Amino acid sequence: MNLKQITDDLIADLAGLTYGPPVAYVYNPLVYARGPWDLYCERYGQGRREVLMIGMNPGPFGMAQVGVPFGEIAHVRDWLGIEAPVGKPPLEHPKRPILGFDCTRSEVSGRRLWSWAKDTFGTPDAFFDRFFITNYCPLVFMEEGGRNRIPEKLPKAEREPMYAACDRALRRTVELMEPKYVVGVGKFAQKKAQQVVGDLDVIIGSVPHPSPASPLANRGWAPLMDAALRDLGVVG
Repeated sequence: MNLKQITDDLIADLAGLTYGPPVAYVYNPLVYARGPWDLYCERYGQGRREVLMIGMNPGPFGMAQVGVPFGEIAHVRDWLGIEAPVGKPPLEHPKRPILGFDCTRSEVSGRRLWSWAKDTFGTPDAFFDRFFITNYCPLVFMEEGGRNRIPEKLPKAEREPMYAACDRALRRTVELMEPKYVVGVGKFAQKKAQQVVGDLDVIIGSVPHPSPASPLANRGWAPLMDAALRDLGVVG
């Protein structure tokens, strides 16, 4: 078992699922941005990890563009050293084109998270020696007007098969990496971790989400991140 096999199976499990209005477009960057995702996993996802951090699903200007979780493009390319060709989803929203590493928009959540990692650990190798970051769900859901729709807002009949596929991938990732801590970036990811791997010998917690929609995060997210990790015992 490895991340490539987990990815292949997750793509297959999600491939046949359909979604109705208000969802009009669904992107899966594990398919069209598989190159950068595989590079990320090969370079930084080998072996056991002490801390597995889990986001909810991709942002339109982050992982949706370059296949790396919280994938703010400048940090992915210049700090993580990852760049590879990116294709297109089968159906593309005209307001949310996939431009890959040519995208000029910066994802705030990703910029905050990777800036914190860089400032705290210095090098990617030092960070990934202890941590790995993935997303619970790899899919981006968009309404007709281009608005993002989060997975938990989907109707139950659409949500549950998607959750089953993502649950399986998450559990297999935890079993592969054998982390001491499984940390949700936000409460949704923490809740899913508790449901999926709560029976395993792991410490489950959360850190505040770095989203610009969060007033707390906008007042200074890095100190909140440090405090949450101290509370969990991840850092001293």
